[in-house]
Amino acid sequence: MADKRVNKVVLAYSGGLDTSIILKWLQTTYNCEVVTFTADLGQGEELEPARQKALLLGIKPENIHIEDLREEFVRDYVFPMFRANAAYEGVYLLGTSIARPLIGKKLIEIADRVGADAISHGATGKGNDQVRFELTAYALKPDVQVIAPWREWDLRSREQLIAFAEQHQIPIAKDKRGEAPFSVDANLLHASSEGKVLEDPAQEVPDYVYSRTISPEEAPDKPTIISIDFAKGDAVAIDGVQLSPAKLLAKLNELGRDNGIGRLDLVENRFVGMKSRGMYETPGGTILAVAHRAIESITLDRGAAHLKDQLMPQYAELIYNGFWFSPEREMLQALIDKSQEFVAGQVRLKLYKGGVHVIGRSSPYSLYDQDLVTFEEGAVAYDHRDAAGFIKLNALRLRTLGQRKRKLGL
Repeated sequence: MADKRVNKVVLAYSGGLDTSIILKWLQTTYNCEVVTFTADLGQGEELEPARQKALLLGIKPENIHIEDLREEFVRDYVFPMFRANAAYEGVYLLGTSIARPLIGKKLIEIADRVGADAISHGATGKGNDQVRFELTAYALKPDVQVIAPWREWDLRSREQLIAFAEQHQIPIAKDKRGEAPFSVDANLLHASSEGKVLEDPAQEVPDYVYSRTISPEEAPDKPTIISIDFAKGDAVAIDGVQLSPAKLLAKLNELGRDNGIGRLDLVENRFVGMKSRGMYETPGGTILAVAHRAIESITLDRGAAHLKDQLMPQYAELIYNGFWFSPEREMLQALIDKSQEFVAGQVRLKLYKGGVHVIGRSSPYSLYDQDLVTFEEGAVAYDHRDAAGFIKLNALRLRTLGQRKRKLGL
């Protein structure tokens, strides 16, 4: 336990068993006033039960904060990340990672508003989320005290947690009395499942784990054709219908779900040092990632596109590791956003049995010149004979190396 006296703490509260136990533990251990914060990030659950649970546990109505953050989440976090084509270790679209800085930011805002001297979260001591929440908190409020119960308390088993809950009259759903077969984190961008039945990477993910997608085998035999319009790197319309960021992503989620798109079985390297196996479902994000690369393919210059691809792994790692509010992430974001000035136009896609296939792309800013690439003669800007000098100049160092090898008999 920290030495500093805590008078008021803001808790990231889901209303579930673990954070309800944390709420009561904070009250009994620190003898402090608890303020709860519940974020609606599009996880697909009713949030009113969280309010009722907090009231039941003695939280004053004015100390219960529930905010709909769906539009802010997609507009200010998901879309900027997708402009970078970010994918951690080449495949993970960072659905959990990108939600944490927004939650952390709101915890600090509420703490400042209500005069709290600490914040608390329910992330475990083995995971990445503890790092993401706390790096965000310290970046925005350097003197804040962070209480991480999983690193402090002596409740080490599910049985001890249940006993604590029963001792303090915390309601326990029947299916919570046994150990959950796996844990789930969800928001508008994705759903992730980890633990227990998923811990052996040699075993296939059971069908009952999937919640956001139907299986590709069960998807319709007829493909779904859609178009996505972009402006400055962000998707703005589906099939010509303008939509807000959150509503657009929700629509893509529906299309992806119905076509079995966006499943990922991944063994990843956690920031804290261990490998973990997880199953991720990102139906709308998978479609969006393919479409964004397609519109960039005709609007971005080669040098800009290749530089972005070189920087992307570092950018993705910064988000995964919790450094959203770091100066290096903000510097990279400025570069990425500059690259998106002319990333506008329309991409047509075929969605079919788990696959996202580009079937067309067009833009008023397209750099694709059919006269240049055609096999027919007539292109004024390109003279075939110029290629000879171009090749010889690029071959100069290779020829020099080759001559040395021949002299040495290598």
